[in-house]
Amino acid sequence: MSVRFPISSHPILTAAAAKTFEAEYFGGDADAEWRAMQRAGNAVGESIWRDFGEFGAWPSQAAILVLAGKGHNAGDALIAAQRLLRELPRATVEVAFVFPSGELRPLVQKAYRELVQFAAGRVSSVRIGDVVEKHYSAWIDGVFGYQFHPPLDARLKGQFETIARTRVDFRAAVDLPSGLGDPAALRADVSYATGILKAELTEPAHREAAGRIRYLDLGFFDEEKTATPNKLRVLAPSMLRELGCLRSATSDKRTYGHLLVVGGSRRFPGAIMMSVRAALRTGVGLLTAVVPESLVPAYAAHVPEAMWVGCPETPNGGLALEGIGLIREVSGRATALAMGPGLAREAETLALIRDILQEVDRPVVLDADALQVDIVSRGRQQKIVTPHAGEFKRLAGETSLSDYVRETGLICVEKGAPTRIAQADTTYISAMGGPVLARGGSGDMLAGMIGGLLAQDPGYPLEAACCGVLWHGMAADCWARRRGAVAVQSTELLDFLAVALREGDAS
Repeated sequence: MSVRFPISSHPILTAAAAKTFEAEYFGGDADAEWRAMQRAGNAVGESIWRDFGEFGAWPSQAAILVLAGKGHNAGDALIAAQRLLRELPRATVEVAFVFPSGELRPLVQKAYRELVQFAAGRVSSVRIGDVVEKHYSAWIDGVFGYQFHPPLDARLKGQFETIARTRVDFRAAVDLPSGLGDPAALRADVSYATGILKAELTEPAHREAAGRIRYLDLGFFDEEKTATPNKLRVLAPSMLRELGCLRSATSDKRTYGHLLVVGGSRRFPGAIMMSVRAALRTGVGLLTAVVPESLVPAYAAHVPEAMWVGCPETPNGGLALEGIGLIREVSGRATALAMGPGLAREAETLALIRDILQEVDRPVVLDADALQVDIVSRGRQQKIVTPHAGEFKRLAGETSLSDYVRETGLICVEKGAPTRIAQADTTYISAMGGPVLARGGSGDMLAGMIGGLLAQDPGYPLEAACCGVLWHGMAADCWARRRGAVAVQSTELLDFLAVALREGDAS
């Protein structure tokens, strides 16, 4: 089988490294900088337009506040506001300049002039002291970029404290929340990293100020001359293009792999069903699910596309150890395994999982209750583990993610905000997904998706893990923009996998 989802990623750089990179990339060419500013501003504006959908429809007379500094982040923010005004013909923009007009860089002045010319009568300037008395649909924070170094001086701290009291529905930051690293930093609902994702934005200490992270690719890393090896990288949405391309006319179901899923119990009957349904949506050719035998009739009626195999049960409704022969038999046809969802922690069931790993030489995804130290260390096959923060602590203790994967040889998908995928010396970050995934079942579906992708290309487990995480997150974004993040059910995500694959980040 050929690889249909090679990893597409870009380096994550520190603010200092990003400054050096951009200086070399632009070489002082003001025209190139202006073109990049236009790309960045329009990308931010389009993203804000879409992401606001999670809260509901834009008000027809939306009021937008631009918080402008003197550097190029301010230019990005002003162009983003112009992009929003194209979509909202009755909206207004107020611009609050934090520095005197004489200190604005030339391209910022140019962006402001173009904004005023584009929407004459709908753009005005406002003093910082007046914004607290108003209510805005959104603000676009373009005060500071990566050149800021804390702390804030007394004047700026006072201004930021005033701004923080402003009533606003959606807080967007260009590149980085202004003042990041200072206690008075402006907080963002979403931080839009333009061109380069800065490492500071991914640090746990800055998570609350940064909000959700979105990476906007401006093409800085498309040319080979700008390719740079880096141990911390962000996944690019272009990774899904190969997965969504036309399939060969000569293919059949065997072309796309055979996933064996093992899990489920009478105590947790829903988890394994969600994993199976998600795996089927990845395009895997065949899927066999081994579950407690009492659950087979209901499962087969609900999802007839899978081949359901009943396993002997323990008295409490888990998988019994005597099922090892049955699993050994059906595993011979599988190209990959996924184990753990809905498993429960009976000693006999966990012993069965350990025995499977000892006997079945197939790459495997381990999730949920299969994430036990004495399980993940069994067997010699390639393993992908998918822990959330609590499960990772159970596996690794105080060991860092990078040290853990180096010591164990595992591929680890550490679920969180953001989700990190690590193997050996490289960690990938997915800047997709959000709180809509903070509900039971989303992890079960992710495990199924990674398993389905792994079965299609079992020789490329890291690619399967990265692709699964990215696709899962992109579908979640499409879902939240169209349905919101509250009055939804976990399995609705499945209906947006096709949307994410066909429409990408344009949903």
